[in-house]
Amino acid sequence: MSKKIVSISDVKKYVGQEVTIGAWVANKSGKGKLAFLQLRDGTAFFQAVAFKPNFIEQFGEEEGTAKFDTVKRLSQETSVYVTGVVKEDERSKFGYELDIRDLEVIGESQDYPITPKEHGTDFLMDNRHLWLRSRKQVAIQQIRNAIIYASYEFFDRNGFIKFDSPILSGNAAENTTELFETDYFGSPAFLSQSGQLYLEAGAMALGRVFDFGPVFRAEKSKTRRHLTEFWMMDAEYPFMTHEQSLDLQEAYVKALIQGVLDRAPQALETLERDTELLKKYIAEPFKRVAYDDAISLLQEHEADEDTDYEHIEHGDDFGSPHETWISNYFGVPTFVVNYPASFKAFYMKPVPGNEERVLCADLLAPEGYGEIIGGSERETDYDKLLAKIESEGLNPADYAFYLDLRKYGSVPHCGFGLGLERMVTFVAGTKHIREAIPFPRMLHRLHP
Repeated sequence: MSKKIVSISDVKKYVGQEVTIGAWVANKSGKGKLAFLQLRDGTAFFQAVAFKPNFIEQFGEEEGTAKFDTVKRLSQETSVYVTGVVKEDERSKFGYELDIRDLEVIGESQDYPITPKEHGTDFLMDNRHLWLRSRKQVAIQQIRNAIIYASYEFFDRNGFIKFDSPILSGNAAENTTELFETDYFGSPAFLSQSGQLYLEAGAMALGRVFDFGPVFRAEKSKTRRHLTEFWMMDAEYPFMTHEQSLDLQEAYVKALIQGVLDRAPQALETLERDTELLKKYIAEPFKRVAYDDAISLLQEHEADEDTDYEHIEHGDDFGSPHETWISNYFGVPTFVVNYPASFKAFYMKPVPGNEERVLCADLLAPEGYGEIIGGSERETDYDKLLAKIESEGLNPADYAFYLDLRKYGSVPHCGFGLGLERMVTFVAGTKHIREAIPFPRMLHRLHP
């Protein structure tokens, strides 16, 4: 075909003009002399209308009838070139439709397994390569793309440099029980849990740095919040205090939400996401509450009729119900700060005057989405960091490069990591994290 192909998202530029669209048939309906096609091309979904008399007028009785019959026989997910005139249509969600003048089949689709009827989750996950084509799954991936775009834009605007951390590592960033181990030419190596340790080296060389890539956690978890492979955005920056770091994190999350509102409004509409709620999260300050105050608050309200979390003591880590209640109580994303050192990573700096608490924060998203950011001020003292590594039962030799950063011009520095899929799920308003990544890897899911 020699005609220029126009994307569906661009058809509004061609009202009253004839265009050609390359698309797949998501669905069809109609009867008699009318046929309605729901088309998709990855940028949007769009209705095209075929009227049999128009085909006969253009091509004659025999050829026009044959072409119209071809339209009526189109099966789900058949790929086509569709030529027609773009018209405004206030009844359409998209605001426009195509008056079909001609259609050419590119590739037929027979017995497409995912029909408009309801299917079970396991079936859809087994056919994830096809499920991605559905309207809601397209919308989620568009939101994911908008968040990625907004991340790069935010960091560029705030003076950060993209710094690529390795995927294969000889040490653990946080906890040796959650590592995927592999053989590296006779030596053990691990799939990265986080690029943070290497990113700190980047910060000492380049100042403000961030990385964005896949990370791996060998957690045997089946919750709706966990994946074994996911994408993490880590940022590190020198000469900044813990409170200043929280300001940066808040600005970042708000920029991501705004980025989706700006770049993917139709995706939010498809998912029926409450955009006024998202705008509230941008407009209102995030709440900050100390870990011990949060524990006291949970204890105070544990007998309330609307609570469903278990009793928790000072020194305990939060479970998902605790996180949900805390963030919903405040109604906005909430930083819980200064957790016990006993269950936080070895590299976190203690709260001045209180060695049992560390200068860290988890950002809890409301509506039950849990932690979307974890961050802290980093320990800068060589001897204290070495002692902590040894007390955790880790081999200091594995962290020699990391310890070196404290020997040669150590400075106060902070950092945080954001789980992309958690953020996608939160902004999209979807229930399970498995839909926030094209091909999820979970405890019992490695295919497709």
